[in-house]
Amino acid sequence: MKLSKLEKYFYVDKIIYHSLDLALYNVSVVIDGKEYMVTDEKGQRLKSHNFVALQKKLKNVKAELQVMRQLSAYDEMVGGPSKINNELEVPLGDNKLY
Repeated sequence: MKLSKLEKYFYVDKIIYHSLDLALYNVSVVIDGKEYMVTDEKGQRLKSHNFVALQKKLKNVKAELQVMRQLSAYDEMVGGPSKINNELEVPLGDNKLY
């Protein structure tokens, strides 16, 4: 879903900042229970190595909740069972550091 379109919504249920790798983030949103990846005007996923820069880009999107989501491959790396959901979501506030 394009960022410009999101800014026109009354509100979104949740903004999810995905922590992908050492300081690499992308963004999705939940609208009416369905999750959408956020893209720029060219259709490229919105991503950044700077979390605060992403918050700044989404400052005009009205959201009930903002979270940081991280998945870890640790269980598989140490020989644990795969396919276990070890997703971690941490609620965030917008501290307006931008």
